[in-house]
Amino acid sequence: MSADPKKRVVVTGLGVMSGLGQELGEFWSNLVEGKTSIARVSHFDPSDYTCQIASQVGDFTPGDFFTNAKTAKSNDRFTHLAVAAARRAVGDAGLDLGKVDKSRMGVMVGSAFGGMATFEEQTLKLSAGGPKKVSPFTIPALLGNTASGIIGIELGAQGPNFGVTSACAVGSHAIGEALNALRRGDADVMVAGGSEAAVTPLSFAGFCAMKAMCTQFNDKPAEGSRPFDADRCGFVMGEGAGVLVLETLEHAEKRGAKIYAELAGYGASCDAYHITTPAPGGAGLARAIEAALRSGGINKEEVGYVNAHGTSTAYNDKFETLALKAVFGEEGAKKLKVSSTKGGTGHTLGAAGGIEAVIAVKALETGVIPPTINFKTADPECDLDYTFNKAATVPDLKVAISENLGFGGHNAALAFKKV
Repeated sequence: MSADPKKRVVVTGLGVMSGLGQELGEFWSNLVEGKTSIARVSHFDPSDYTCQIASQVGDFTPGDFFTNAKTAKSNDRFTHLAVAAARRAVGDAGLDLGKVDKSRMGVMVGSAFGGMATFEEQTLKLSAGGPKKVSPFTIPALLGNTASGIIGIELGAQGPNFGVTSACAVGSHAIGEALNALRRGDADVMVAGGSEAAVTPLSFAGFCAMKAMCTQFNDKPAEGSRPFDADRCGFVMGEGAGVLVLETLEHAEKRGAKIYAELAGYGASCDAYHITTPAPGGAGLARAIEAALRSGGINKEEVGYVNAHGTSTAYNDKFETLALKAVFGEEGAKKLKVSSTKGGTGHTLGAAGGIEAVIAVKALETGVIPPTINFKTADPECDLDYTFNKAATVPDLKVAISENLGFGGHNAALAFKKV
């Protein structure tokens, strides 16, 4: 069945797990105030690594978010974060799980790495003690779709459910595909977003070997992620999860739900250029943004804010700037409010699209644009209004875009409208 572009879909719940906060209010307040959660890595000893900093989620008890605490123990941290964010989103939406038609409720939550910590831990056990030392929970714990599956089990959601994987674009892709499921009539409610827990020795070593991560601010972690600044030197990893509750407008209104915003459009594309480097000029990302605008019937002039991918890497930030100019025109792009919030959250990889969708929705709700922090030196190739260092107020904000890129040339964009 094809999607009905006229079927309206709205956001009714938001959930986030981040180094900046595990409650929506705390997270948003810290973000708007320009705070950062980036510090020296504590999950393992980073002394031998060229990058030694990351954003890590503070202590929490995973079992508090599971129906059975034993289930939490057999799962990876990325699933813990996803379930916690999903529980918070469902609670924020005021969904009565006893009254929702579970066959019409689905889940789409993605991850780039899946159970990376489980993979590393069990590999060490195999090497040290042989196959009999490997946990029987290893395979389900490390699978990338497990977070989506466990959320479905925890909520009793029996509708469409699968994990999406497209590296750092996965959260946006999951939300966009959930939109399509609702427009096709496959469900009335979808729980969607992304989760990641890849602050682990192997993933750090791999990214350091690629020379992709920030290495010049180990002694000043808070200053390490500096999107669009001339002295940016690589991304700073983060972990977390961001989840939205999406409903058809009809379903939300029928139950008297609070509505944050409308998810009006979704676009996806591929650079077909290089496995890690964005296409020169940002043409692929531009196509995804344009597709999201078409999908939502949105005029370019209506867009007031773009939550940029903004990884604080040389190529991404330059080409992303060019992509926005390609879509909105040279002058039109300069009228936009743009910000990258990764200076506060770190680059949460597969969770980025989910967390940043939450941010875009909150910006629409409040009319406040969170800042791009740590700006000191202008880059002539990054010459838009990036809301540097201080939040801005846009009381008449009507449309916000959240967009992400991922290794493999994946691009995804979401268009949210004020209701």
